[in-house]
Amino acid sequence: MSSFLSQLHFQLSCALQQRIEICKLRQGEHLILGFSIGGGIDQDPGQNPFSEDKSDKGIYVTRVTPGGPAEVAGLMMGDKVMQVNGWDMTMVTHDQARKRLTKKNEDIVRLLVTRKSLEQAVRHSMM
Repeated sequence: MSSFLSQLHFQLSCALQQRIEICKLRQGEHLILGFSIGGGIDQDPGQNPFSEDKSDKGIYVTRVTPGGPAEVAGLMMGDKVMQVNGWDMTMVTHDQARKRLTKKNEDIVRLLVTRKSLEQAVRHSMM
């Protein structure tokens, strides 16, 4: 039974996370992602509109530019960024997150995000 529960937990974890690959748009010397973030361990979680209990210090997508690279890739406002190119983003400052996302030598950003609608869909399917 323990093996079954471990497998179920793994499947739920995978179902609650989504991988998104964003190809940065080159505009002159700038690389554009097409989204903004909020949050971080140095920010007031009470000001985060996406934190349900107002204690979550995670990095959240606060704006997605219509038609921009992030929207085309499927990123949505309210997504919580868990990883950027394999780097853990759960305990970073806002500035550390921004720097990780905007590295000049990376044309592609691979995100691992969680999304409330993913959680709700899994919960609903288990009823």
